[in-house]
Amino acid sequence: MPVDLERRSPCKVNLLLNVLGKRPDGFHELETVLQPVAVFDSLHFTRTAEGVALTCSEPALPTDAANLVHRAATAFLTTAGVPGGVRIHLEKRIPLAAGLGGGSGNAATTLLALNELFDSPLSPAALTELAAGLGSDVPFFLQTGPALATSRGERIQPLRPFPALRGVWLVLVHPGFGIATAWAYQNLARFPQALNGPPGRAARLIGALASGERPAAGLQLYNALEAPALAKYPVLALYQEFFRQEGALAALMSGSGSTTFALAADEGAARLMRERFLARFGGQGWSAVVPLEGGEAARS
Repeated sequence: MPVDLERRSPCKVNLLLNVLGKRPDGFHELETVLQPVAVFDSLHFTRTAEGVALTCSEPALPTDAANLVHRAATAFLTTAGVPGGVRIHLEKRIPLAAGLGGGSGNAATTLLALNELFDSPLSPAALTELAAGLGSDVPFFLQTGPALATSRGERIQPLRPFPALRGVWLVLVHPGFGIATAWAYQNLARFPQALNGPPGRAARLIGALASGERPAAGLQLYNALEAPALAKYPVLALYQEFFRQEGALAALMSGSGSTTFALAADEGAARLMRERFLARFGGQGWSAVVPLEGGEAARS
């Protein structure tokens, strides 16, 4: 068995996030189309005699049980019943409270890495169950492609890469402030149409993306959580308007925000879009240009 492992942890964007209503258990019923994005955190794992010890390059993140990585490692060791512990270092590059699922990806990467580090004591089904208990987005990151997520977001149906997105590049912009997921969902109550969206939006988007029809797919992108977020932070609406004027195929907020993403037809268009965005709005936040399917991210 290996003693050390190093793994990269990607993020995601929501091409669609349709809220179907609030459930009796307090969660929200969703249909969301998730796309992995090649901007990565990195995690280093070392087997130890006992316990979980976590360090992190980002001082704003806790390193105790309040951190999803720590919770994932503890849940794995408890469930697997393996002897020993683990020391983990998280090198954080994905911005916090950004709607990109960075923490969820870190948790899923931890589960997969520890299962390898301890000689695969847990089945894929057991890992999925652990992931769902950690957070709604975590099961998505146990696999590597786009997916449809339903229920509260933990039921994952993997999808084939979308023909309409072949060759497309992403411009990602984080404004320098985060939006708490709990706040976004709580404030949906002020927007009844967004809180009780009609079902079927995901199927229409997936059909358009699978057909290769970019204009039709662009019109289907939707995020219910924009209703409260853009009302409180109108600068995010300005970002979207700017990207559309610059020729973006579509522009949307990811997840609960605050990251805005724009789809560009190719790398050159994406880099020019980002350059013009920084000239217009300044560079006080974070931005990246990345191919939508695989590849490395250019970060700043």
